[in-house]
Amino acid sequence: MSAPSSPAQRKNSEGQAFPCHDKDDVADGGQLLHATALEMAEEATASTSAPGLGGGLTRGGAIMSSSWWWRTRSLNAPSPVQQFGPCGRIMKNSAMVMQIQDPASQRLTWYKPPLTVLVIKKVSDASVLAPFVQLVDWLLQEKNMVVWVESAVLEDSLLNEDVRFNALRDKLVTFKDGRDDLTDRIDFIVCLGGDGTLLYASLLFQQSVPPVMSFHLGSLGFLTPFRFDNFQDQLTSVLEGHAALTLRSRLRCVMHRRSDRKHESKTQQVDPLADARPTANSILVLNEVVIDRGPSPYLSNIDLFLDGKYITSVQGDGLIVSTPTGSTAYAAAAGASMIHPSVPAIMVTPICPHSLSFRPIVVPAGVELKISVSPESRNTSWVSFDGRNRQELFHGDSLRVTTSIYPVPCICAQDQISDWFASLADGLHWNVRKRQKCLDELSDLTASGSEDTLDEIENMKLYDV
Repeated sequence: MSAPSSPAQRKNSEGQAFPCHDKDDVADGGQLLHATALEMAEEATASTSAPGLGGGLTRGGAIMSSSWWWRTRSLNAPSPVQQFGPCGRIMKNSAMVMQIQDPASQRLTWYKPPLTVLVIKKVSDASVLAPFVQLVDWLLQEKNMVVWVESAVLEDSLLNEDVRFNALRDKLVTFKDGRDDLTDRIDFIVCLGGDGTLLYASLLFQQSVPPVMSFHLGSLGFLTPFRFDNFQDQLTSVLEGHAALTLRSRLRCVMHRRSDRKHESKTQQVDPLADARPTANSILVLNEVVIDRGPSPYLSNIDLFLDGKYITSVQGDGLIVSTPTGSTAYAAAAGASMIHPSVPAIMVTPICPHSLSFRPIVVPAGVELKISVSPESRNTSWVSFDGRNRQELFHGDSLRVTTSIYPVPCICAQDQISDWFASLADGLHWNVRKRQKCLDELSDLTASGSEDTLDEIENMKLYDV
């Protein structure tokens, strides 16, 4: 498949051209334009050939050409001029200090009908196998799409016993996690399982993430709004572009080791495109990064800096730095507020602080948090990213956390507001309690003593006379 033409020549399936912006339109008199149309990042990569994937991408045992698999991205990729968050940005025009994007304007848009789909299923769950086979068969036979799965899926013994799946396995394209790069290879992601499948999809794509459609086949299902009963109609509607999006921001976490400081320059200039070139020790997380005391019996003693300024020291079991999406996860269990995923913010929540006045705080998405072990701390700390990649934070090391320009575009079953409050009610039973009875339902309030009862008594006396 050849690379797409210039933006002015892009057309949809009906032959109508899409109105696309030029790169030169990004800056107009020093003012950044509204970034609702997020195709700027695609135009920067449309003229380049896709990098190779190594030798792990196969279909029917044959190695596929990497250039043949290059696909255009959707309009939902991040803008390279955007310095933080999917919703908020600083404007250079003095008349408009900050521009907040209306969540209702986030709609799924395709340059052309998607061709490649990545299907992620919950592992070690036999109940997901039948829906997985049914979905893959429908995507291959009815939609003629190229279906990608992780190579470990084909090694499932229970799945290999399915006669229907054995007829499909040679048509699947496989990859290996940690070895093959999926950047610019996938147009669309379908998750079957619980919230962990979406977290795994976020881990696979450490830069731009394709739109994700998550089906609830797990236990909690807070991030999986779709039901599998009528998946054909729902998928068809999404593939035609009839869906709303929630751009779930992620945190970019970079570990700075004391031993690596000699390799860093003394003066560093802020680079707005630094997130587009992730370092080897950086990772993007969707929920939270947790700093805790690990196996030590002593309290954690962690210094917290905000844009280079010392804020406070955390004494307790640790600290949670979460996205709005992660505010309903570990942070909510630690007593934090719940933030809608469209709000550009970072939540900082202490874990069992040794201070009654240490309450969770919300800071702007544009700031950079620096977390380090206090020099007088008795022990080191441990860091985990979305529950993975746990590593020790030594004295002299630091962790830098800020909002990434690469959000996760999650497809809504209804819309951004309805989906979120439905998940609060269904998953967390938020504000669910027995309703107080109305006064007309209380039989004990109709006894003598009320005005109505006194009137009835007076009328009875008149009739008796």
